[in-house]
Amino acid sequence: MQSESRVDLCHRRKACCDAWPFEERLMTVAVIDYGIGNLHSAQKALRTLGADAVLTDSADVITSAAGVVLPGVGNFGACMNALRERDLDGVVHAVVDSGRPFLGICVGMQMLFDSSEEAPGVDGLGVVGGTIRYLPAEVRRPQMQWNELIVGTPDPVLSRDGDPQWMYFVHSLSAHPENAEDVAATVHYGGSVTAACRHDNVLAVQFHPEKSGRAGLAMLNRWLSHEGIS
Repeated sequence: MQSESRVDLCHRRKACCDAWPFEERLMTVAVIDYGIGNLHSAQKALRTLGADAVLTDSADVITSAAGVVLPGVGNFGACMNALRERDLDGVVHAVVDSGRPFLGICVGMQMLFDSSEEAPGVDGLGVVGGTIRYLPAEVRRPQMQWNELIVGTPDPVLSRDGDPQWMYFVHSLSAHPENAEDVAATVHYGGSVTAACRHDNVLAVQFHPEKSGRAGLAMLNRWLSHEGIS
């Protein structure tokens, strides 16, 4: 049986997302493979949108990609150690310093901060100043549910013409940036919880867009389009 081209695959999958790009994206998006995390689901979501998403731990591929995604699930310390064991921490900094579009997802977002209460003594990447702290004891941990994004300043990726956006969250810790201006979106969960941060060319989200149905695919589509990865 002849395999279908990515263009054919894109057209076949058009119905799954109301923000379909209508054309194949030709530039590479590198999904950083450090052996832990929701790697394949993030790659699959990007390919659904027509992106040439590759799962890789190659420094050359990552630093030459049009955009880079750092996914993550599990323990902050384990993820940081796995990243460093593959010498990918410096690669992340090289991409961020280059100005290329960079997206962190869930623990991939948390790793961009200085440190986490989940792993005392383990340094984060320090791309965004601040710490990761446990959600308050009075709320159920983890937050494992759909929750509505509250976007403050209009954002080309996170905003969606005033329509409610419900995203899927699974986390016990949340980001506390040093600079309040880095907070791009919040959700209400026993109080205001950071849902997304934007810092220069870096967008980081606590929720899982790849698991958030049409709303998540539409957000990823806006990220690809706004960053010119097409």
